[in-house]
Amino acid sequence: MTYSNYPSASPQETPQAPKKDNRSLIYGLLIAALLGTWGYIIYDKSKTKEMTTQLQAQLSTSDSSKNAIQGEYNSALQRLDELTSMNSSLDSLVKTKNSEVENLKSRIQGLLKKQNKTAADLAEAKRLINELNGKISGYVQEIETLRGENLQLKTEKQDLIVQKEALQKDYDQTKVEKKAVEEKLDVASTLNASNIAVIPIQEKRNGKEVEKDKARRVDMIRVTFDVFNRVGDDGAKDVYVVITDPSGAVISNEALGSGKFTTREEGEKVFTKKANVNFSAGKSESVKVEWKPGAKFVEGAYKVSIYNNGFKIGEGSKTLRKGGLFG
Repeated sequence: MTYSNYPSASPQETPQAPKKDNRSLIYGLLIAALLGTWGYIIYDKSKTKEMTTQLQAQLSTSDSSKNAIQGEYNSALQRLDELTSMNSSLDSLVKTKNSEVENLKSRIQGLLKKQNKTAADLAEAKRLINELNGKISGYVQEIETLRGENLQLKTEKQDLIVQKEALQKDYDQTKVEKKAVEEKLDVASTLNASNIAVIPIQEKRNGKEVEKDKARRVDMIRVTFDVFNRVGDDGAKDVYVVITDPSGAVISNEALGSGKFTTREEGEKVFTKKANVNFSAGKSESVKVEWKPGAKFVEGAYKVSIYNNGFKIGEGSKTLRKGGLFG
């Protein structure tokens, strides 16, 4: 047998270990992975469904809250409108504080109209609605106070009306009584005429006056009388003298002081002459009235009537005779 230190050109066969079968492991891993994936998918789907349910619940809750808040707001507006329409005083009060109410309404409407409202928005809207309701309640309290005051004022006004009517009745009664007293006093203050004298006068060339009763000799008629009264205001009093000629006509001449006056029983009359008497209550005053027409008198009866305060207070007369040529 020959040995050599050189390697042999023909390699020697080395015995190999038998190969392991890894397919079972791979299949197991794949199945485990598949099961894990399906488990995750199922878990994720469950979570998604849970989240969807929660979101739907939150959305439903949000809608419910929104609807509830919107309902509260609508109720507040309806309450405000009803109170405003029913109470003119409240309407005036709301108008006075209109800026406050409008500001609250604007802020509430802005929050409720937002597309993506948050819980904070709804909470703020609810707070503002509560504030609006508080103001409305305050207005109601104020209007009730005003109603009470108005009721008291109406009662006081009614009392004043009753008192006024009573006072008016007393005043009217007093006025009637006062008028009656004044009328009585007025009538009572009428002067009384006495000692009436109708004197026909002839004026001589030397200035002397002679009483004559022949018509052709008479130049003037003089009427004298006294007036007296215990009541009445002191001061000037008008006394009217009416002289009628034998035909019954009133002798008058405006140029000589004649005119018209009003009597209480005979209406308007023409007077011949007027005298102004300085009257003092309780004191007698003498009056003299002269009528000088500048023409001769005619024979017949001349009647004299004296008036004061619309009443006839005295009468007198004188008859003038027809005289001869030398009479």
